[in-house]
Amino acid sequence: MDVLKAMEADAGVSIAELRVDGGATSNDLLMQFQADLLNCKVIRPEVTEVTAIGAAYLAGLAIGFWESIDQIRDQWKINRTFTAEEGIDNTERIKGWNRAVKAARVNAED
Repeated sequence: MDVLKAMEADAGVSIAELRVDGGATSNDLLMQFQADLLNCKVIRPEVTEVTAIGAAYLAGLAIGFWESIDQIRDQWKINRTFTAEEGIDNTERIKGWNRAVKAARVNAED
């Protein structure tokens, strides 16, 4: 949430969707929580290990298997889109997040 808000402030625009990848994206509860907390769409692709597949795509591009980046882009497919639930008050969630960040900082100092 903090990173997204900083990005919005720097860019001067609201971010309407967040495309996610990695192992944690298999957790539907986490993805829905992010959509609710960020109040934006969270989009999970079919292939979530983007680093590995990106390396494979680049190798394929280098040897001529793929003719263009557009061809590679067309391979990206949505698995699921999580949208913020209407009418959620995130005040308590944000307070909890801030408490967790503060606790992590205190623990890091020990």
